[in-house]
Amino acid sequence: MQPNIQILTFPVTGMSCASCAVSVESILGAQKGVEKAEINYASQLVKVAFHPDVVQPVNLQQAVQSIGYDLIVDTENGKARQEAAQQNQYQALKRKITSAAVLTIPVVLIGMVFMHVPYANYIMLALTAPVLFIAGQSFFAGAFKQARHGKANMDTLVALSTGIAFLFSAFNTIDPQFWLKQGLQPHVYYEAASVIVVFILLGKLLEERAKSNTSSAIKKLIGLQPKTVVRITPQGEIETAIADVQAGDRLQVRPGEKIPVDGEVYEGHSYVDESMISGEPVAVEKTTGAKVFAGTLNQKGSFRFTAEKVGGNTLLAQIIQLVQDAQGSKAPVQKLVDKIAGVFVPIVILIALLSLGGWLVFGGQHAFTQGLLALVTVLVIACPCALGLATPTAIMVGIGKGAENGILIKDAEALELGHRVNAVVLDKTGTITEGKPIVANLVWASHVKDNQYKLQAVFCAMEQQSEHPLADAIVTYLKSPDIKPAKISSFNSLTGKGVEAVFEGRLYMVGSHKLIDEKNIAIPEDLKELVVAYLNQAKTVIYFADDRQVIAIAAIADQIKAGSASAVKALKKQGIEVYMLTGDNAETAAAIAKQAGIDHFEADTLPSGKADFIRSLQASGKIVAMIGDGINDSQALAQADVSIAMGKGSDIAMDVAKITLVSSDLQQVPKALRLSKLTVRAIRQNLFWAFIYNLIGIPIAAGILYPFNGFLLNPMIAGAAMALSSVSVVSNSLRLKFSKLDL
Repeated sequence: MQPNIQILTFPVTGMSCASCAVSVESILGAQKGVEKAEINYASQLVKVAFHPDVVQPVNLQQAVQSIGYDLIVDTENGKARQEAAQQNQYQALKRKITSAAVLTIPVVLIGMVFMHVPYANYIMLALTAPVLFIAGQSFFAGAFKQARHGKANMDTLVALSTGIAFLFSAFNTIDPQFWLKQGLQPHVYYEAASVIVVFILLGKLLEERAKSNTSSAIKKLIGLQPKTVVRITPQGEIETAIADVQAGDRLQVRPGEKIPVDGEVYEGHSYVDESMISGEPVAVEKTTGAKVFAGTLNQKGSFRFTAEKVGGNTLLAQIIQLVQDAQGSKAPVQKLVDKIAGVFVPIVILIALLSLGGWLVFGGQHAFTQGLLALVTVLVIACPCALGLATPTAIMVGIGKGAENGILIKDAEALELGHRVNAVVLDKTGTITEGKPIVANLVWASHVKDNQYKLQAVFCAMEQQSEHPLADAIVTYLKSPDIKPAKISSFNSLTGKGVEAVFEGRLYMVGSHKLIDEKNIAIPEDLKELVVAYLNQAKTVIYFADDRQVIAIAAIADQIKAGSASAVKALKKQGIEVYMLTGDNAETAAAIAKQAGIDHFEADTLPSGKADFIRSLQASGKIVAMIGDGINDSQALAQADVSIAMGKGSDIAMDVAKITLVSSDLQQVPKALRLSKLTVRAIRQNLFWAFIYNLIGIPIAAGILYPFNGFLLNPMIAGAAMALSSVSVVSNSLRLKFSKLDL
């Protein structure tokens, strides 16, 4: 970065569509002194690289305000102000939909059923006007903003079609004789105009709700950081705000507290839950010289450490930043629809004007009347209702279908992209495996068979007092109504090796191979062979011994889920490549991959390494789906094209992921990808039906058949055709409900 360039990120308010984001980005990029502006529509943030000696943030704010949006340059409270503005906008939208729906229902009833009641048209006029110009005011304002910059979007289509339909209807209501003198009926289209506004407002509400969900993940990541920390000073221990911590400060961490910043332990001993870093369920032992990371959770012990990385330099802060950057995605189909809408409106207006001109030139006696009707008919039949419904209805039904099958989809983009996935990356712990270490084997030496019951009670008692994370698995395995922990004495924890205690005057030990070697404890031959076998199966072996020889061995494993292998098989059957990434060692990774039927795996992988691996797959042209369950997977989940979290995983993973599997059953992944295929097919069919009506209807509405058979489309029929196109689109979307997801 050049020394005279400053890079700042500002919240933006007032954007309602991708076109708005493009406008903000364009206006900022055009300012003198701005090197680059990158907008993230999903998070409503814009990152600007600028020369502070040429342009100031307040100048950027003024530029954005000039096109109808706002830039929050308050660096301390900017995010809070943006959230307050978004919340106000969401609540205002709900009120608009409610009021618009209440006014639209009687308009539809009068227009369709009670059209002959006295003053029907005037009643509908009075009810429709507030729907369009109060509840739907944002569409007209948005269309105006776009028009000022020579652009068009969905707001333009909605404003133009509903505005023309309303003005035409209002004219016919106030002066029906104009058409009656010409021998024509003065039809009105209030119900079409008001229903369109209600539908489009509903779509906006769903979009706002989705956007608010994306920011909650960041909030939870930020919530991992404690607010205060105990600093060690010459005056003693002082509780201070985390913002005041500097690199080099000495800090105290007590049992159950979160680690505030990254650093190195210089005193004390404990186990720390680092599942957000390693993804492994087993807590990591921390002694002098060990590294600790912000946001991880200290367990039973207490220690002191020296702060090395604080603020935005911690690993947790980097993960937060990466997740924020990766979340800025746009729905591909909606982008396509916006592009089509951009050229659709000018073309429709041109056709309508050409129709009017054609009638004026060749129309004969009723040229103006017929031409004006043709113009209105073209605009009515080209109403974007079906175009606007094509994507959201299919998405809504698809999401509902997924929920019925335990597949929670939070993002339309994921549902759209799922059908293109050709590479699936699986986390190991908690995704392929159960994520809970259990005792897979407990074998007693042959010489203690007769005394096994009493020794089990001793073994259980010692592990019950142990702080080691694997001890819980052994206690769970041993404890039963028949086995009650023995009354042991002289319990002692041997740091990093195991524990020892005395029972009935004899010393017993539980620990790793390191403890057995150090104490010169003999291992019976029958157990030695089993130890080798268990290690080859990537199981952790715990030894239980007396002061002379090993009494029993416990092999602890994280078992593969029942449906993992069949899920991998189903994915392969679809032609999808399957990869496994894990922070575990190579032996464990190989063993699990073999059991699951996975050919490609990477071991000893950190969170950033997982994201890098996905990035490399994407660089080779793959569309990647990431499936994970831990906080450590959030970075990779954010990087993937399609992110899927297991329901029993961390809240962070589920918030970052666009799809969550409620049952944590890996067999739901092939179903989710099939649901994506079905939904995308429905969207394409919907778009086809939305456009085919226009392709056929617009030329007929313009009067192309009139020279041949005298047929001129009535605006009322055009309105019905428009409604029919909407019905066909919705009906097609509803067919998704009856589709089968099983392969």
